[in-house]
Amino acid sequence: MSPEINRRRALVVLGKIDEILSWEQAKEHERDERFVELGEYLCEVRAGQYWRLENLKSFDEFLEKRFPESRRKAYYLMAIHEHLTRIPKRQLREVGWSKATELIKVARRDGAEFDCATWLHKAKELPKEDFKRAVECHLTGKETEPWEIIYFKLYKSQLPVVERALETAALMLGSDKSRGYSLEMICADFLAGAALETGGSEQSIGCPTINRDSFAGSEQRVPTEKRQDE
Repeated sequence: MSPEINRRRALVVLGKIDEILSWEQAKEHERDERFVELGEYLCEVRAGQYWRLENLKSFDEFLEKRFPESRRKAYYLMAIHEHLTRIPKRQLREVGWSKATELIKVARRDGAEFDCATWLHKAKELPKEDFKRAVECHLTGKETEPWEIIYFKLYKSQLPVVERALETAALMLGSDKSRGYSLEMICADFLAGAALETGGSEQSIGCPTINRDSFAGSEQRVPTEKRQDE
């Protein structure tokens, strides 16, 4: 059964959402500070089906209209309102919405055992990337190290060579390794070869210390048909 809509309240809430979303780009920071309020209003629109006042077919259609670039942020904002109820709104505003989305992951994982005071303190004190690593470590039980995305411009004629090198490295190192790790080993192998040719050491030309036996020795595990292609 569709709920009976309180038209007056629905118009107020819909107006509030449009007010927040219509702020100019220069006020992006102020808008992000109102993410807690926006998430609360969005949850109310979904529960009360206020989107019906605009002759829309569903709540998803309502989000597509208000968030044309991505509905993901809208769902994150709603999740913040639903899962972080034990944290005062003022303190959530202080940490910002991006850190609040990380807090959601911990709250979902820990359930009733979620230590909101400790995690809120971490969110306030740690830089964003450090806080994300702390959350990932808590969820996976594994320590993570800082990472960075690097972009390369490659011509189409170069792509087959690069792809084949990465695929071959993956066969030698194991398919569970990332492409980034495979690229690191290819570069380390090149630096080691350069050191031998120049008579220097791997460390003298900036080559990291690696277990070269695991890279070279695993070559024996490459399938025969792959090795015949080389």
